[in-house]
Amino acid sequence: MPKIIHYRSKCIGCNICFEMQGEIWRLSKKDGKATLINGIDKKGIFMKNIEGHEKEISLRIAAACPVKIIKVL
Repeated sequence: MPKIIHYRSKCIGCNICFEMQGEIWRLSKKDGKATLINGIDKKGIFMKNIEGHEKEISLRIAAACPVKIIKVL
């Protein structure tokens, strides 16, 4: 099963992930950073399993992230 890894502390809040896949991402009203919806937090690194059909768009989001803090495995 594919997985998204998000290094949230390094997020600059550019909004690309949310715009491209709003059903998985949201922007925090507190700090303006992206949040992986239902992501599991392990010391500031958020992880979430995704469905196979979501992998392609997630790879495009990871490539579009200007600070390269989104990984898809």
